[in-house]
Amino acid sequence: MRALLSKYRWTAVFTVAGGVGGYLYWYYVGCQSGTCPIQSVWYWSSLWGGAIGYLIGDSVREILEKRQKKRDERSFSKPD
Repeated sequence: MRALLSKYRWTAVFTVAGGVGGYLYWYYVGCQSGTCPIQSVWYWSSLWGGAIGYLIGDSVREILEKRQKKRDERSFSKPD
């Protein structure tokens, strides 16, 4: 479980931050008339914010993993 959390730490952080950001967007901007499908209720805004946060967090995780892999390959290929 700890290894799973360590691997997906950034994805989880960005997902939660996106959900909070979606809620704050609904609270401060929102849709007053109630006809906007995403902004009319808090849970849709939070859900979409979390989805966007997940996508960004997953991209960040992949970039960090690629960098780490490249660093590991360079450190193994250097002669002592």
